[in-house]
Amino acid sequence: MSTPSSAPASGRSSATDIAQPVGRGGTPVSARAGRDPGVPPFPGGRGLAVPPVSPGAPVRTGDLPPAHTALICVALPGLVISADEGQLTGRGLEGFYRAGRRLLSRCRLSVGGREPLPVQARMVGADVARFVGTLRVSPDAGPDPDVVVERTRHGEGSERITLRSSSPRTLRLPVEIALGTDLAELGSIASGRPGPELAASVHTAGLRWSSATGHAAVTAEPSPTDALASAGLLRWEVELPPGGTWSVELRVRLDGAGPIRTVGRGAASPFAPARAVSDGLGAEALLRRSIQDLQGLLVRDPRHPTDIHLAAGAPWRCGLAPADALVAARMALPLGTRLAVGTLRTLARTQLAGSGPRAGLIPGPLRDAGPHLPPGCTATEATLLFPVLLAEARRWGLAEQEVEELLPAAERCLEWLRTAVGDGTYLPDAQPGGPFRCETQAHAHRAALLGADLLDAHGRTGGLGLRQWAQELRTAFRDDFWADDRSGGRPAVARASDGRLATQLGGSAAHLLDTGLLGSGEPAPGLLDKVRTEQVARLLGSPAMDSGWGLRSMGVKEPAYNPFGHRAGAVRVQETAVAVAGLAAAGYEKEAASLLRGVLAAADFFGHRLPDMYAGEQRTEGGAPLPHPAASRPAAVSAAAGVLLLSTLAGIRPDAPAGTVTLRPFRAAPLGEIGLTDLRVAGAPFSVRVSRLGLAMVEEADSGLQLGL
Repeated sequence: MSTPSSAPASGRSSATDIAQPVGRGGTPVSARAGRDPGVPPFPGGRGLAVPPVSPGAPVRTGDLPPAHTALICVALPGLVISADEGQLTGRGLEGFYRAGRRLLSRCRLSVGGREPLPVQARMVGADVARFVGTLRVSPDAGPDPDVVVERTRHGEGSERITLRSSSPRTLRLPVEIALGTDLAELGSIASGRPGPELAASVHTAGLRWSSATGHAAVTAEPSPTDALASAGLLRWEVELPPGGTWSVELRVRLDGAGPIRTVGRGAASPFAPARAVSDGLGAEALLRRSIQDLQGLLVRDPRHPTDIHLAAGAPWRCGLAPADALVAARMALPLGTRLAVGTLRTLARTQLAGSGPRAGLIPGPLRDAGPHLPPGCTATEATLLFPVLLAEARRWGLAEQEVEELLPAAERCLEWLRTAVGDGTYLPDAQPGGPFRCETQAHAHRAALLGADLLDAHGRTGGLGLRQWAQELRTAFRDDFWADDRSGGRPAVARASDGRLATQLGGSAAHLLDTGLLGSGEPAPGLLDKVRTEQVARLLGSPAMDSGWGLRSMGVKEPAYNPFGHRAGAVRVQETAVAVAGLAAAGYEKEAASLLRGVLAAADFFGHRLPDMYAGEQRTEGGAPLPHPAASRPAAVSAAAGVLLLSTLAGIRPDAPAGTVTLRPFRAAPLGEIGLTDLRVAGAPFSVRVSRLGLAMVEEADSGLQLGL
């Protein structure tokens, strides 16, 4: 076994291939993000010392505007952010956006000189929000409202306002809508620099605004009676008969641009119209909303419009984040392989060419890794995920022709891995002198085994060498990355080049159980032996890690624990789903079921639109999960996690090339009976039902599929 060295890692970030350091939400990583100043560096604590961020790295200038109470309509590149009162006031993030620019920041409605009283606000779908307000207009109406105002707001850039009268007499009401915008970029708004509101001009049936960076217009149907540019006001004289209604539709557009054409709606959707039917309503609602949110986050590659991928999340990260896009596509494989192939094609075009040590790397930014470690490199994660997604998409039914097309890019990822490891045993950190990370070794081991399987299946060389290295890694890892103690020990989160361990207990240990899928429905071997796998399962299911709402990203007893810390104690939905699937595959259903029930309970409180994270506060009777004010909601990884969580209940393990599908359902049936219909295996509809006794039955499948043992 080779001893870990401190040689510079291949794939080190540079200005040309890896973006500047950013935090968990795409915000810059400051020196503060590396380590809590109140926590001593290793060896005084359990962390490894964090090198300071370079002087040229940007720093955070202020807090992000809160988004946890906002209603966010997503139909990328369109986005609408609203407060629950329904009025757009221009405060904070509120407004209609397109491609990251705010086209309309203010849209205030008054009827008869008064603003409606808000009574309800709710999301109707991923891209539609509905607001209801009331007015008392008739002088003899008493305390009862006699006009209902309904506003339906769409992420693609429109709003319909409807007035309904319950008055016994005809009402004559002036209706006014005050409009305004700054045409600011979302990044400027988030950093507290939105810019001044612009002067309007009258434009056809509405108003228009111009700046050096663009133009926007709002048109109304029917046309207003008056349009006052100086006040930014549209006005109608409305006559409402008893029981009558009146409506106006506003359309917000970039001047000269057509309506937003969202990706893959209806028959063109890359997602199967899957449904869940269970003893409880939570599973059905979670799957429905997860698919809707995934749909809203779809983005086309502008140069290759047939290829689609997922944006990371709204409102902060509406662009491509390579690692997140691959993670989400992998978890969404039960809905079909179209998203996977589009994501892989898009990222293959970003892969670094040439023959140097970075050749084959898929670029990506640095990311905050919590209080005990320096920022991690998502380029490494993405490069290791690429061959894994391709291999598993093939198992789910990706056509061999498409696999062959993408295989050269996967080979380059695997070649980068072997080059980066060199003569050593472990995959080094992207930053020179950085630690050997446990999670990175787990990703590398999985990539080697699934990559070798992929190479063998297509008659390529290199599989044997990858398996031999994976075996060496397993042997070394079990000694070098385990910290013994009286309670049975724990995996180290990282190992310094001189052998020192960072041993804080974190949710990243779940990745040790995510070993990947090989042929015949068999999981790939993991880095841990059976005894240590059982210990990891016990730790993940312990009160220190299981908050009752999901898996904490760090244990409550660890130094610098923070229930709101992204990697310091908050619940990360993606990591919880990985833990549930890994625990179930390893046979630890009790721990998996507890985490599963916790995150489904949290989903109820979030309207089944799970954020990427929320506070890791302990669940109590009558309590509710605490939202994180800077979380993305919706987020690609949390929406896709909903798909993984529910499909794990049936334990679906396909092997389309072999014509088999194996089922390993939860024997304890933690949600009672559940049926999953209209999934996709081998390109055909697949439906399965798991009884309350934990028995699985295939109800629909491709005629060429056989049930594996």
